[in-house]
Amino acid sequence: MRLAVLDIGSNSAQLQVVDVSAGAPPLPAHAVKEPTLLAEELLPDGKLSEDGIERVTAAVSRAVDAAVRLGVDHLYPFVTAAVRDAVNREEVIDRIQAGSGIRPQFLSGEEEARLTYFAARRWYGWSSGRLLLIDIGGGSMELVLGRDVEPELAVSLPLGAGRLTREFLTADPPTRKQLKAVRRHVRDTLSEVLDRLRWEGPPRRVVATSKTFKQLARLTGAAPQRKGPFVTRELSVADLRDWLPRLAQVPAAERARMRGISHARARQVVAGALAAEVTLSALDVPRVEICPWALREGILLRHLERVADTPALPLQPLTRHPDAAVRHLRPAEEQPVPS
Repeated sequence: MRLAVLDIGSNSAQLQVVDVSAGAPPLPAHAVKEPTLLAEELLPDGKLSEDGIERVTAAVSRAVDAAVRLGVDHLYPFVTAAVRDAVNREEVIDRIQAGSGIRPQFLSGEEEARLTYFAARRWYGWSSGRLLLIDIGGGSMELVLGRDVEPELAVSLPLGAGRLTREFLTADPPTRKQLKAVRRHVRDTLSEVLDRLRWEGPPRRVVATSKTFKQLARLTGAAPQRKGPFVTRELSVADLRDWLPRLAQVPAAERARMRGISHARARQVVAGALAAEVTLSALDVPRVEICPWALREGILLRHLERVADTPALPLQPLTRHPDAAVRHLRPAEEQPVPS
């Protein structure tokens, strides 16, 4: 069976295609990335702009066309915080459906956190003990702590790199006053959950997911992606503190030429690095290991558990219609016209 997840985020619509078989890990067979660049398209009233709606609709349509060409049997489409938190999200979803033939589902921040943790737990196995996971996306940061299949704590905070950039780092490069404001805001927001995390006890292993952490790790010397997922990659607080001034003192165009930093994320990487450094410092974590599996793998793993008739995470199915668990893709000319 060929499965695919379509992750519609603030920077891109990412299609991950996996050929699944019994007992095999869900390693990607194909990956397609279509730019959405929604971080700068959120208007002051909280709506996603017309340009943003058109861009994300076109990106999703191209990703769905790719899924059809690649012979995907089942597609799981979902949107994350960039669309989920927009005031006009229903209009955005309606336009995506009209343009692509699929209707993505919203995942709440807590659902994202639980599924990401589920994937990381599977990657490292039960021998890793109590696991603390940190994920910095475009709109939110997820913190998850647990030792079993169900985490003991899963929270989502409005500390995504794109959101922080939009709200605080309006200058390019940012001013010292703006950088201090981000640090203060991250510390104040984290204070809501720090006591609970400390009360749960120290984790045996701390891991990070998301493109923000992957690019920061690469910037500070971790192995490139072409080396594959089984190479250990880490990011230390010391390296973050060393690189932060260099990132903050130059404009986004110059950051995009640095090792590991993509053009699409060059503007928001400073906010991501600040959020990572403040969070790790507040948690007294000197370094994190970068986990190659995250939300998309979590969704695929949950489906495989369902197929195997074993307990799965309590998440509503990703649906096109209420009575369908997944979208069954057919050739483009056979796609039903959305009602």
